[in-house]
Amino acid sequence: MCQDDKSIYDVIAGRRTIRRFKPEPVARELLERLVNAGRLAPSAANLQPLEFIVVDDAGAKAEIFSCLKWAAYIAPAGDPGPGEEPAAYIVTLANTKVREKMFEYDVGAAMENMILAALAEGVGSCWMLSIDRDKLRAALGVPEDYRVDSVLALGYPAEEPAAEVMGESGRYWKDAAGRLHVPKRALASVIHRNRF
Repeated sequence: MCQDDKSIYDVIAGRRTIRRFKPEPVARELLERLVNAGRLAPSAANLQPLEFIVVDDAGAKAEIFSCLKWAAYIAPAGDPGPGEEPAAYIVTLANTKVREKMFEYDVGAAMENMILAALAEGVGSCWMLSIDRDKLRAALGVPEDYRVDSVLALGYPAEEPAAEVMGESGRYWKDAAGRLHVPKRALASVIHRNRF
């Protein structure tokens, strides 16, 4: 069962991207469970091209951190400050010998599984695509026949972003107290019944 006996819907509805983390480690067993949740996600034609690098070593984490760009709309205010860096990362790779293209759907399903499994255990996350892939490949020794797709930053949340009903813009912002506000389209603006 999810944390505090929440339903999976409650976990989904409460999910927000976390960019500031408490200086607490995430257990290796939990990190392995998260990768397993990613591994069990749907895969197009069941080809399963994804592989994962779990990073919790201090030196490797620092190398990864230097490859990431955080919260472009509010940079640098969205960057984790000293002591607020992620406790761990899961780097998602696509084995291009298995599938050269269209693996992004697999990545999306795997990432969402890992994000929700983490949140159900009280661990926040930030799915990152704005990364220096060449630098990250070199830092982690990733072979050329693997595509570095994205990075999932993980840790216990040190912030509580709020969801807002979206007006004219989807740009997120921080209020005077430093709380992040994230606009989301209203359900009525995205749902259609039977026909468009």
